[in-house]
Amino acid sequence: MPATPPNRPDLPKRFYKAVSTSAQDGGWRIELDGRPVKTPAKAALVLPSEALAALVASEWDAQDEVINPAAMPLTRLANVAIDRTPDTRAELADEVAKYTGTDLVCHLADGPSELRERQEQHWRPLRDWAGRALGVMLLPVEGVIAMPQPEASMQAARDHALSLDDFRLTALVWSTALYGSAILALAVEQGEIDATSAFDLSRIDEDWQIEQWGEDEEAAAVTLARRRDALALGAWFDALRKG
Repeated sequence: MPATPPNRPDLPKRFYKAVSTSAQDGGWRIELDGRPVKTPAKAALVLPSEALAALVASEWDAQDEVINPAAMPLTRLANVAIDRTPDTRAELADEVAKYTGTDLVCHLADGPSELRERQEQHWRPLRDWAGRALGVMLLPVEGVIAMPQPEASMQAARDHALSLDDFRLTALVWSTALYGSAILALAVEQGEIDATSAFDLSRIDEDWQIEQWGEDEEAAAVTLARRRDALALGAWFDALRKG
């Protein structure tokens, strides 16, 4: 999502000088001039790791004359993880399982052969990994018409999603939607591949079309914004691993 111009009158002005973090409440709290930041639901903005708190704090510190939420993706993700995820965990896990039923990395092109070979070269190792590591064994499909995937695999994806804490689950669902693939999202969450590599793998079809026909400026801008989202997701998961 493109950053909102800083001179928009509806954005609140920056009212603080210093941004800091402190270890409290079983995690790391974000503070502005020593006062705790609150989520939209008025909960304390507390992160589960020092590294993630530092990243969120850096977003607040980077605000200039106004506070632009569109330029603070990790803060927005943290707000969701704190305010919404605890009450919607089952629905979020269902969403991950639903994606496995029509997962991008299972749908191979029926032509041309060069595109199909490229897809299989990059997607098959991740399908194999998901089966070995998580019990999510999915079958490849030719074309865009979905075919039933094993119920046990969809349940395995759901169970894994429910095993995650609220911060990891929130990011898993966001990345599943970004990539159009639960397998790519799970691979990022588990550290099998990095978030930007997963983004590139989610765009094999689009990149093929660009190679054939080129890309217009509007589409390139959308791709750049989505790549920034992938970078933010990568930073989020890395910070959770660092603790």
